[in-house]
Amino acid sequence: MDPNHEQQGESDMAYVSPNFKTKKALKEALAAGQPIEVFQPGLGVIPHNGKVTLEGPHYPQPHTWYAIATIVDGKLTKVS
Repeated sequence: MDPNHEQQGESDMAYVSPNFKTKKALKEALAAGQPIEVFQPGLGVIPHNGKVTLEGPHYPQPHTWYAIATIVDGKLTKVS
């Protein structure tokens, strides 16, 4: 891993809570203003500002969706 990786506003795979079954459900919840937490289950750190790669649903369920998300001021603001 690049030692500047976290400083550049990038993170390894992350999860969201609640545990959405689909990316569509995540996007709908974000559009509706539902609070969504982005977290690293391991040793990684979520940037305060930057992009993260999301995957879901959570382990041990098989991951069926992936997304690129934008974090601004510590909050999830965009999912694509």
